[in-house]
Amino acid sequence: MIVGTSGHIDHGKTTLVRALTGVDTDRLPEEKKRGISIELGYAFLDTPAGERIGFIDVPGHERLVHTMLAGASGIDYALLLVAADDGVMPQTREHLAVLSLLGLTRGAVVITKCDRVPAERIDVLRGEIAALLEGSSLAVAPVLAVSAVSGLGLDELRALLYVQAAQKPSDSRAEGQAFRLAIDRAFSLDGVGTVVTGTVHSGSVRLGDELALTPALRGSTPLARVRSLHAQNRKVDQAFAGQRCAINVVGLDKDAIERGQWLVPAAVALSTERLDARLRLWPGESKALRSGTTVHVHIGARAVMGTVAILQRLDGEGEAGSPAGEGAAALQPGEEGWVQLLLKQPIAAWRGDRVVLRDASASRTLAGGVVLDPFAPTRYRRTAERLAELAAMQLATPPQRLQALGAGAAMGLDLRRFARAEALPQLLTPEADALRAHDAESDWTLSVAAAAVLSRKLLQVLAEFHAKQPDELGPDAGRLRRLSAPRLPEPLWQALIARLRAEGQLAQRGAFVHLAAHGVSLSATEQRIAQKVAPHLLQARFEGAWARDLARDTQESEALMRTTLARLAQQGEVHQVVKDLFYELGHMRTLAGIVRQIAAQHGGEVLAAGFRDATGLGRKRAIQILEYFDRVGLLRRVGDVHKLRGDCQLFLAQEAA
Repeated sequence: MIVGTSGHIDHGKTTLVRALTGVDTDRLPEEKKRGISIELGYAFLDTPAGERIGFIDVPGHERLVHTMLAGASGIDYALLLVAADDGVMPQTREHLAVLSLLGLTRGAVVITKCDRVPAERIDVLRGEIAALLEGSSLAVAPVLAVSAVSGLGLDELRALLYVQAAQKPSDSRAEGQAFRLAIDRAFSLDGVGTVVTGTVHSGSVRLGDELALTPALRGSTPLARVRSLHAQNRKVDQAFAGQRCAINVVGLDKDAIERGQWLVPAAVALSTERLDARLRLWPGESKALRSGTTVHVHIGARAVMGTVAILQRLDGEGEAGSPAGEGAAALQPGEEGWVQLLLKQPIAAWRGDRVVLRDASASRTLAGGVVLDPFAPTRYRRTAERLAELAAMQLATPPQRLQALGAGAAMGLDLRRFARAEALPQLLTPEADALRAHDAESDWTLSVAAAAVLSRKLLQVLAEFHAKQPDELGPDAGRLRRLSAPRLPEPLWQALIARLRAEGQLAQRGAFVHLAAHGVSLSATEQRIAQKVAPHLLQARFEGAWARDLARDTQESEALMRTTLARLAQQGEVHQVVKDLFYELGHMRTLAGIVRQIAAQHGGEVLAAGFRDATGLGRKRAIQILEYFDRVGLLRRVGDVHKLRGDCQLFLAQEAA
C-alpha cells in the first residue's frame, strides 16, 4: 500500500512521517535549512503481518501543488493533515479537492500538533473538518488526533494503517493492464548506472524485462533493460502495482529522462497531444469551465499546458445531457461532462488514468476526472457516433467496452489500438464471425452487423454500375471502394471483397470487380469473331480500332461486331475508350504505364500535352484516353490536370501476370 500525505504547509506532514517510520523525508539541504518540504519524500513502515507500507510525503506550499499532484497520483491511501492550532487553511481545501478529483475514497484526516491546544479546540476542529469533508470523496473518512512530539494517537494511527494495508482495495488498480511506472525521479549511481523511481500504476516487472520510455521527448522511443529492482525499499526480482519501485535500467541516460515520463512495455507505449476524458468541475469553483479555457493538465507525474473543449454535459446519472455547441459550451460547478483536452506538449496517458486540471496561473485546482480515449479524433468529435463511442468507453470492463465499441464501429475497430489505449498486454477477442484483417500497423475487426450493411451497399453499387454501364466488366476494386465504403480501412475492404467472392456473390478479374451474374460467356459465334479481331486490335496500337472498321476488315456485320466487342469489354478483354473505339488490353496497360511514369516525374500530375508527347498521339486522342482513365478511376480530373489515384490497381504488372 502507498500512503500519501497532504495538507497545508507547516501542518506537520514530514514530522508525522518521521514519527511513524523513523525516516526524515526532507533530504535536500534547502529543505533542512528552510524547514519546509520542496520535493517529494519517501519512507517505509513494516506491518506486524510482514507487509511494507510506502509513504510519499508531499510539499504543502501553494506554489508546489504541481509537485504534490505528482506524488498523489497513484497512491492508495491519503492522510489529510490539519494542524490543531491553525485549523483548516487554503491548501487544506485545495489538497482535499485534488484527492477527491483523483477519485481517492480511502483515507483519514489527522489533526496534528494536538499537544499545543486544549481539548475543547480539538472538538471544535472536528466539527469544522466534518463540514469540510461533506460532499468530498473522503466524506466518511475517520478523524484522528495525534501529536508527533508526545506520541498521542500515533499507535491508533499505525493500527489503522496496518488494517488498511491488509485489505485489498475494492477498486483494484488497473487489473489486467501491462506494467506502467510513473517516473518521478531519475539519478545516476557510481558503479550502478541510471536509476528511475516511481509508483507502479499497473502490472508487474521482472529482472531482464525490456521497457520503453514514453512519451519520447527527443525522437524515437528509447528502450531499456531492467538490470535490478527495488520495491518498497527492498531488493526484489519482481515488482507489482501499488508499490514504490526503483529500477536500475541499462540503455538510458539519466539526462534523457524527465519527471512525468513512463516506463512501459513497447507494445503499449503511446504519446498523445489530444485526449478525451470524463471531467467534473469542483463544486467549490465560483465560475463555469468553458470551452477554450487554458489549463494545466496533470496526469501521472507529468503536467503540461492545454486547452479544454466541452463535448457534452452529463446528467447526474452519467448519461448524456444537452449537447455542447462549438464555442458556447460550459460546465457549471459540480457538473460532469465529456471534454477533449488539447495539449501543448506530448503526454502519455491510458484509458482509466486520472486527470486533474488547474487554472492557467496554477493558483487553484479546477476539475478532475478520468481519461476515456488517448487517441481522441481531431474531426467529428461531437457527432452522435463519437458520443456513442464515449458512452461505450465508460463501461466497466475492457471486454464490455470492446463489444460496445465494435458493435458501433461502422467502419471497423483497430484491436491493436484499443489494446494500446487500454494498456492491455494482449489483444482481446472480438465477437464470433466478425470480419478480421490486419496489416503492419493494425489488427482490424468489423462486426457481423456492420459487415452485412457494407455488403449490401457494395452489391447495390455494383448493380447500379452494371445498369448504367452494361458494356463494362465492372469498376476496379479501388474505385468500387470509393463509391461504396470510402472510409473503410484497406485491409477490411480486401477481406470484405474476399468474403463476398467466397460466398459467390461477386467475382473479380484482375482489378475489376463485378456481380457473379454479370459478364456471361461468349457464344460460339462471338468467340469466332473475337479471334478474328484480335490481330487487328494489336495492329491498331495506341490509336485504337473503330467497330465499323473492324467489321469491314473481318467482313462481319456491324451489329454483331458491336455485340461481340461489348461482351469482350464486359469480360475485361478489351477497353472501350469512347463509343465504338476499342483498345487491346496490352496496349491499355502500356498507356497506363506511361501515365504512371509521367505522374511519378511531376508530383502525381498528368497534363494532356505531356501525355500526347510521350505517346505520339494527337491531342484529341490523348485527351480521350485520359478522360477514359478518369472514368475508370486510374486518374482524377482537377481543372486541367489529371491526378493519379494512389490506391488504383488497374493495369498494374501483377494484374498482367
